[in-house]
Amino acid sequence: MKIQLALDRLSVSGAIQLIKMVEDYIDWIEVGTSLIKEYGMSSVQKIKKTFPSKKIVADIKTIDNAVYESQICFRAGADIATVMGVAPDITIDAFIQEAESLNKMVMIDLLNTSEDRKKELLKYHKAIFCMHVSKDEQELDGRNSTKQSFKSSLQSFDVTIAVAGGLSIGSLDELVNQNIDIAIIGTAITKAKDPRKVAKQFYDEIRKRRLSLDEQE
Repeated sequence: MKIQLALDRLSVSGAIQLIKMVEDYIDWIEVGTSLIKEYGMSSVQKIKKTFPSKKIVADIKTIDNAVYESQICFRAGADIATVMGVAPDITIDAFIQEAESLNKMVMIDLLNTSEDRKKELLKYHKAIFCMHVSKDEQELDGRNSTKQSFKSSLQSFDVTIAVAGGLSIGSLDELVNQNIDIAIIGTAITKAKDPRKVAKQFYDEIRKRRLSLDEQE
């Protein structure tokens, strides 16, 4: 399981400083939607330039204007960019075509996406599918991924699945048991008193659980 560090509500310099603290224990770096909205594509450019060996996810959450928005992400250095699962098929088609033409990847954000729609999206089997509990649902409605089941109809198929939204150490058992491929972790690390210590804890605990599961098999 990969760890994707989600960076939101930070300055670009603050994000870079934080990444330097935890980079040994994360796999991918997500330039969050709020960071992109506040600082534009320069946030993606600066973070990719500082961490060229890390995969950079531009969480642009495209729902329209796919060609333009995908191009600005990939030109800025993003390796992966996000499009919404509730977007029209023509938008997702265009987004994925742009990504494939540049040997880049696409993450489909399933926020507020129905089970029927998720099944329709399986035609994009090369994409990463992100099950997502939104920030407002976490902060205003008291929900978080620890309280969610990670089971989905998608897991019956050979697709890559990510989970985002309030993940904590307590989420890890189910993440591993459900064979989630990517844990998207934000506040648990970015707001910690010691981000490096917490990132290492996630890193170590994921590997310990994965090893235990492999031994059982």
